[in-house]
Amino acid sequence: MADKKTFHLPDLGEGLPDATIVEWFVKVGDTVRLDENLVSMETAKAVVEVPSPVSGKVLKLAGGAGDVVITGAMLAEFEIDPSLPQRAEGQDTGHHHGGGHGVGSEDPAPDHRVVASDEGGAIEDAGEPAPKATATGERADSGTVVGAMQSSDAVHTEQAVAVGGVRAMPAVRAQARKLKVDLSRVRGTGPDGTVTMADVKRAAADGSAAVGAATAATRGAAMANTSGQPGVAAVAAPTGASGADRGRTALSASGKPMRTQPPGVTASGQPEQLKGVRRNMARVMADAHSKVVPTTLVDDADLHAWVGKQDITARLIRAICAAAKAVPALNAWFDGDNLTRTMHPHVDIGIAVDTDDGLFVPALRNADVLDAAGVRAGIQRLRAQVEDRSIPASELSGYTISLSNFGMFAGRYATPVVVPPCVAIVGAGKLSQDVVAVIGGIEVHRRMPISLTFDHRAATGGEAARFLKAILDDLVLPN
Repeated sequence: MADKKTFHLPDLGEGLPDATIVEWFVKVGDTVRLDENLVSMETAKAVVEVPSPVSGKVLKLAGGAGDVVITGAMLAEFEIDPSLPQRAEGQDTGHHHGGGHGVGSEDPAPDHRVVASDEGGAIEDAGEPAPKATATGERADSGTVVGAMQSSDAVHTEQAVAVGGVRAMPAVRAQARKLKVDLSRVRGTGPDGTVTMADVKRAAADGSAAVGAATAATRGAAMANTSGQPGVAAVAAPTGASGADRGRTALSASGKPMRTQPPGVTASGQPEQLKGVRRNMARVMADAHSKVVPTTLVDDADLHAWVGKQDITARLIRAICAAAKAVPALNAWFDGDNLTRTMHPHVDIGIAVDTDDGLFVPALRNADVLDAAGVRAGIQRLRAQVEDRSIPASELSGYTISLSNFGMFAGRYATPVVVPPCVAIVGAGKLSQDVVAVIGGIEVHRRMPISLTFDHRAATGGEAARFLKAILDDLVLPN
């Protein structure tokens, strides 16, 4: 009887419970060789290519593009070909069956999860008996990837999401950004006109949908309108908008306001399954909400004395580093289970980066020893890696304190979320011109709202207030 092997989805180095299939490089019946690319999977951090753990014939694949596979569930089944190269016994990446510490944890604090896997993932004989239920009804350990994974072999089907009139998976959008392809100009060949990975690669190869290469017709439309007035662009209806949508009004035909149903009666929109970055963000925020005791202090930094044009983000980071040196209690990690606190001699600042796919927080390492030029170069590098999804998973964890510069969009004060094991996060609001009282009169000063949220289990109110004051004192300096 031919030797069969089942390949289970490994923890792709990030401690996440699932991943989304982007594209299979093989199909059932194909023969694949050891370490050839098997499938690309989208996680909360990146699109990862998973290699084949064996050489042989593909017997079964877990779902298609867009399906979510639980970590530890069956990804593929093979019929081993003994005439082709196979991995030698004992040749692995250091993850063995049995006790050990997990790698790639979502948070940088030590954890006690156990990872059992071979090169590229866990493999077990398909001919062996399936895990049996215990007397209490619990399923026995399957000997695959163990940790914070959900015990399920289910594959959840997810649909492509329409954004801007274009239906595409988040991984396809990420690939389009990387290849500089304008998705709105790509003809989708997938179900319901969905743009696939192959469509994006084809458009990138023939240059038919390069970003910024507007067609002559588009340029002409931008310069004309129905009234014939020059310089006023006509606004076209969104692609796919129906006549009913364009003609919607708050009044009925009789001129009376129309009554709508209460929100709980029915939903007119299409539910969207969270995945990738947003799926992970939901988990992280819920975890933070359940663990942290947040308290927020707010104040305004007076920038009236600044000389010349200065890099606001670089000044914020310098101020945070100065405050971390003055009050180390907030540049720290806190372990709520063991009630231990770790204060750091260095400052690694997590910079919140907002994207269409969700929130990323890459770490600016050793910010306390960088000058303004080094800070700017580091931030630009991290943003570029986030935008093209090339940033390593290791750069999205391990920061000692966080910064959210939400004021570049809108908002004065906020209550940013502290993500364990960090103790604090600083939020910078929108700059404003405020009237302030001075001796003998009033003046108009440029000021920046600062919000400091901290975990009150790990730091006192006095420590937080002194930390905030140190930030304000540094920001008030001329340069």
